[in-house]
Amino acid sequence: QVQLVESGGGLVQFGGSLRLSCTASENIFSIYAMNWYRQAPGKQRELVAGITSSGITNYADSVKGRFTISRDNAKKTVYLQMNSLKPEDTAVYLCMVQSTMSWGLRAYWGQGMQVTVSS
Repeated sequence: QVQLVESGGGLVQFGGSLRLSCTASENIFSIYAMNWYRQAPGKQRELVAGITSSGITNYADSVKGRFTISRDNAKKTVYLQMNSLKPEDTAVYLCMVQSTMSWGLRAYWGQGMQVTVSS
């Protein structure tokens, strides 16, 4: 089965940086987009950033100017560089990869990893 392997989460102090990585298994079908979501306690899951295989990006307003999403299509890997981290960024971060199918897009989700930003 298709699997997503995530890494890079952890504890960081206010103003610090982290880099998240997510790699899809080689058996995934053609990738349309790779995305990062996050979910904080008591809050709904939200899209943090996304990038298509052609390089089109989008970001949540709350992270613009601080986070940068990038990808390596050959490695089927997406990265999220997070700078100037704030306590409000504390959440479980999840990778989601959209694969092109004949009928549309299929979503694959990573298991998620904790990012904690201390004050």
